[in-house]
Parts: sequence; C-alpha cells; structure tokens
Amino acid sequence: MDASTEFAPPPGPLPGGGRNLHRFANPGRFLRLSGRVLPWVSAIALIATAIGLVWGLGFAPADWQQGDSSRIMYIHVPAAMLSYMGYGSLALCAVLSLVWRHPLADLAAAEIGPVGAAATALCLATGSLWGKPMWGAWWVWDARLTSVLVLFFLYLGQIALVRAFDDPQRGYRAGAILALVGAVDLPIIKYSVDWWNTLHQGSSITLTGAPTMYVGILYPLIPMTIGMVAGFIAITLARTRAAVMERRIRALLQARARTEAVGQEAAI
Repeated sequence: MDASTEFAPPPGPLPGGGRNLHRFANPGRFLRLSGRVLPWVSAIALIATAIGLVWGLGFAPADWQQGDSSRIMYIHVPAAMLSYMGYGSLALCAVLSLVWRHPLADLAAAEIGPVGAAATALCLATGSLWGKPMWGAWWVWDARLTSVLVLFFLYLGQIALVRAFDDPQRGYRAGAILALVGAVDLPIIKYSVDWWNTLHQGSSITLTGAPTMYVGILYPLIPMTIGMVAGFIAITLARTRAAVMERRIRALLQARARTEAVGQEAAI
C-alpha cells in the first residue's frame, strides 16, 4: 500500500472539476512545494516583524491623544487581521472538504485552527491592555469585542470537534460544518462599528478611501503586518507538513503490519 492512497480522490464524480483539485492533495507534491516555500516565508516573517517592532516601538511617533499606549496597535491590529484571515481560511477549507472532499483541506483546517485561535487570543489580550488606559476598564461588552470573543470560541469549538471523534473523517466534517456556520461572524465583526454605537474606533484603513491614520504611524504598521501574516503562513505550513508526514508514516506502518500479519498466517 502506498501512503499516498490516503490522499487519493474519492470514487465517483466530483462537482466543478474537483478531480483537478486533488492533484494538489498528493503528499509528495505538497511536501516538495511547501519545503521550497517555507524557508522564504519564514525569513520574510522574521525580517519584517523585526523591522516593524523596532520601527513602531522605538522610532514611530506616539499618538497625540493616546500617547505611547497606542504603540500596542503594532501587535493588536495585525493580530486582529490574522484572526479574520485564519477563520476565512477555515471556511475555505470547509468548502473544499465538504464540496470537493479534498483530504489535504481537512488536514490544513485541523492545523489552522490552533494558530488562528492563538492569533485571536493575542488580539483580545492586546485589545484589553489597550482598552484599560483608554476606557478605564479591561473589558467592556462592546459589539466589536464581543463578536471577536465569539470568534475565539468558534475557533475552540472547531479545534475540539476535529479531535472529538474516533473516526477522523467525522471530526473533519463536524469541524468543517462549524467553520462554515461560524463564518457569519466575520461580517458582524467587520461592520459592528458601523451598525452599532460602540466604544471601539472605526477602521482607519479601508480599500475604498485614504487612510485616516498619520503616515508616520501607518508606515511601521505595514512591515509588522506583512511579518505577522508571513509568520501565520509559515507556522501553518510547518504544522500541515508535519501532519502530512505523520499520516504517511502511519499509513506505511499499517501497511507493514498487515504484510507481516499475512506472512505469519501463511507461515502457519
């Protein structure tokens, strides 16, 4: 038995040319491609994060209203972006799994969950630290904060569901369904500051307009965001590579055990 058979496309027709997608489920192809990409992404993460931290914490001007406490934004804002990006990736993996039954998407979702949960926890923690001097409280039940807390619990639920069943496929399917259902929280987080009267400030950077942030504060945020996004990708790739190799080794050991069992029966 070849270990790659665990990644073979399921029998029967797949919608939307799904069999073409399964070309990327080949474990050898994924390991080769990710092995070439991972060092570069890791280097970008380390260099850009170092530049962003030194620039933002040491040289960027303090906010004229909030003072030096605003410097926590160089961690908080990228962490918030990663929490959305991570859950959006979970939802994408859920579609690939439920519609096209892509096995590598299941493994990727299982590894994205803990990384996304860590980013969301960092977002909540830094937001609390930032909110204390600004609002006078560590936590308020603001619409933006509450919806991000719900996102954190969705991450925890996905992590638990994926690992809650003896049959991994049942866990993957349950986690994928939760990821799709929970994706409704993403637009709520995005537009909560517009739909409700909240303490949390609105977006300073949008795709449709000029940023409202002073450029001396904005520029250090760019490499910091690039570095943290690259770090998220690097960690997820490394975890997924480890999961693929673990599955291949398990499949080879099972095949070896069956071969030995057949040999022993033949000898008897």
